[in-house]
Amino acid sequence: MDLLNTLVDKGLRRELPTREEALAVLATSDDDVLDVVAAAGKVRRQWFGRRVKLNYLVNLKSGLCPEDCSYCSQRLGSSTGILKYSWLKPDEASKAAAAGLAGGAKRVCLVASGRGPTDRDVDRVAGTIKAIKEQNEGVEVCACLGLLSDGQAERLREAGADAYNHNLNTSEGTYGDITTTHTYADRVDTVNKAHAAGLSACSGLIAGMGESDEDLVDVVFSLRELDPDSVPVNFLIPVEGTPLAKEWNLTPQRCLRILAMVRFVCPDVEVRIAGGREVHLRTMQPLALHLANSIFLGDYLTTEGQAGQADLEMIADAGFTVEGADEVTLPQHRAEVRGGGCGSHGAKGAGCGSHAEDGCGSVCGSHEGAAEGAAVPAVNEPRTDLVAVRRRGAGTDLAPNA
Repeated sequence: MDLLNTLVDKGLRRELPTREEALAVLATSDDDVLDVVAAAGKVRRQWFGRRVKLNYLVNLKSGLCPEDCSYCSQRLGSSTGILKYSWLKPDEASKAAAAGLAGGAKRVCLVASGRGPTDRDVDRVAGTIKAIKEQNEGVEVCACLGLLSDGQAERLREAGADAYNHNLNTSEGTYGDITTTHTYADRVDTVNKAHAAGLSACSGLIAGMGESDEDLVDVVFSLRELDPDSVPVNFLIPVEGTPLAKEWNLTPQRCLRILAMVRFVCPDVEVRIAGGREVHLRTMQPLALHLANSIFLGDYLTTEGQAGQADLEMIADAGFTVEGADEVTLPQHRAEVRGGGCGSHGAKGAGCGSHAEDGCGSVCGSHEGAAEGAAVPAVNEPRTDLVAVRRRGAGTDLAPNA
């Protein structure tokens, strides 16, 4: 296919595809999906080999958010039945982080619901970062706290944060249909604040909210312009009790095409499969590793994920290796530009992400495996059985999934 040959050549040269080429990837048929994966896989291997970086989420504060993001189970007025609790103490957060690090994670992502942190909140998170770094040598920490005010990114950097996550989520043109309590421009501003403070910027999207192919290409091209080190690709978890609970628009093949398009547009950036991979990719998750070089280990913010051990077995069975603490995540040319930020050294990880982490009201998701003996689902039938609210880990007395 001439299109795919052209995109591979451009990806190996770090050349931006045209909008028409990106749209054409999304328009390919299911019959061609393996060809698309194989082509994008060449670009992935060029810049990241067969390494898969593991990231681990710690939900510092769950629910209680004043924002109205339609996709989020923690939104204002949510009736989702999620865990709701205020700030974890630094030792509690450090204990939760240790579980993910023991499972092989390189990076800990500290997430808190809300519009954005107060200065007191920044102090809290600074104490948590200090506790985690004192007890886990070499770990990298990404913060995801919502919209940042002037000076807060610098304070987080001084406290030891390596990265900051804030997703664009969808295109500028459709943003107002998803959220009304803050703007797309607010999100761009926060990503720029993180960049300016010397933090590694992490910003991504959510697919499956009813957007068009044009919307997906718009947001990914906008991300390319912002130049984050890490781009998390979230697949909407339609959690009951949210306005988007009925939006089951994704198939495994559609998810693969979206990941491939992101890889072609952002060839040398850490692409992370974030929330929703278990729900929408399901048994085709291993194919997605040929497109993305990073995943979250275990559970998400408010929903349960695939068992941590199953993640590790999937990576090994697919012929990939878990990225070690002494390996540099980003390609050399990006690491040198960053001058030591996220992924430019062997410390634990690069780029933070989200599916589950969105800061200003976090998208959350994943699955709980189907019950033994369950009937085989019909093609494209919504898998509501794969969505389970998190009842373990941070904010509970039960052991985390890592």
